[in-house]
Amino acid sequence: MVTAREPLERRLDPSRRLAQPLAGGIVAELGQHLPHQRLERRARSGRGRRGQRLHVLVVKAVQARRLDLVTSHACWASGAGLSSALVKLKLLAFLATAGGSAASALWTFPSILGSAFLVAWGAEAAQFLISQGLALAILAWLQTLPEFAVEAVIAWEAGRDPERAHLAIANLTGAIRLLLGLGWPMIYFVFAAAGRKSAARRFPTIRLQREHAAEIVGLVPPLVYFVLILLKRRFGWIDAVVLLALYLAYLWVLFRNPPHSVESLADTPAVSRWAYRQPGWRRPAAIIGLFGAGGALLYVTAHPFLESMLAVAGLLGVSQFVLVQWVAPFLSEFPEKVSAFYWARRVTHAPMALMNLVSSNINQWTVLAAMIPLVYGYSHLRHHGAWLDFHFDEAQRLELLLTLFQTGLGMLVLAKMEFGALDAAILFVLWLAQFLRPSLRDEVTIVYGVWMAVLVVGFAVGRMPLRAPKYFWETIRR
Repeated sequence: MVTAREPLERRLDPSRRLAQPLAGGIVAELGQHLPHQRLERRARSGRGRRGQRLHVLVVKAVQARRLDLVTSHACWASGAGLSSALVKLKLLAFLATAGGSAASALWTFPSILGSAFLVAWGAEAAQFLISQGLALAILAWLQTLPEFAVEAVIAWEAGRDPERAHLAIANLTGAIRLLLGLGWPMIYFVFAAAGRKSAARRFPTIRLQREHAAEIVGLVPPLVYFVLILLKRRFGWIDAVVLLALYLAYLWVLFRNPPHSVESLADTPAVSRWAYRQPGWRRPAAIIGLFGAGGALLYVTAHPFLESMLAVAGLLGVSQFVLVQWVAPFLSEFPEKVSAFYWARRVTHAPMALMNLVSSNINQWTVLAAMIPLVYGYSHLRHHGAWLDFHFDEAQRLELLLTLFQTGLGMLVLAKMEFGALDAAILFVLWLAQFLRPSLRDEVTIVYGVWMAVLVVGFAVGRMPLRAPKYFWETIRR
């Protein structure tokens, strides 16, 4: 068990390297011989801006490639450290590998976009064979593959070195808060901007369909169970099994919803229409092909895409805390944001865009969270000979509490079966406050709680309609 007596971000050592299978063996070997300390010693006697800039670039490139991220210190060096031809060759090798990693964004970025469009077209065609919610659940699985990969690596290394356990929670909570605090509002802003010309109201509202109540109410069981996990201060394999069972129950509810009517096929993209109009066995084969091609492209591209973006972040001197809690989740969630914004831009598909992200949130609170104690415990068993549950310290409990309150507020906001400008603005402003000022976490948590209480009172006195439970019960009885 890791004991904490200070905020989470203060316990993250900026000089600590993250476990990183992305770093090449050659680069790591060269790094053992690179004279970091000599560069820094000679920094104080530097002469000439040209040599200083070169050394700063070299140090940051090396640190980016090995993920020794620069945060608060500046490294100034002179040209004296480049007197040896061998050192010059090593530095050029580092610059070449770091630059190559960053440059791979030129092909991985469009590949990620292509994979997002393929799986989105597959989901739009699949909603005429199965329920839209089930199609979005499949879509969420494919889109969150990079997120699962990142979390698995961090949880595995945390099992080897329990002092790194806070990184697993930082990645999980950052991913959830980013998707809800930034993703949901951006869906609305894209929808409002795209519908400005045709909408009679200046700030239109995204009105959800009855079948979407399954996703909204589906957030409740994992949130309630996580409250119990926080109370007992540990996260074990039994909890993982319960969360996985909750996710299977959620899929069962989605399965009970009917497919969409073929009459709305004309509103789908040409690729989705082509796939659905295939005769006989070719129809499901074409739809599965879209999912499979998009998923395969995502699988092949996700690794180098994350590597290239992390290299760029390292070159820019991003701190470890920001990297783990915000940069890595943002990059791993990028495919789902692409498809969601694509649907939000087509005004009539904005509800589907929002449910895409809600489905991903459910995936995060159940399957992604369940992976942490399983991978952590197995890693501890392999490295230390005994299975160990994941224990929460005070800082991790506060992180999870903030994330629970944010998700609870989002669930209550959608319980009206609509999402308006005020809802989007509140979620975005509160997320932005905690992002810019991490020290305000306690205050933001209180604001989340107060706003949740206001909504509950509004539902109780009848000032606001509480439609989601009613529509959810209709789905269960169907």
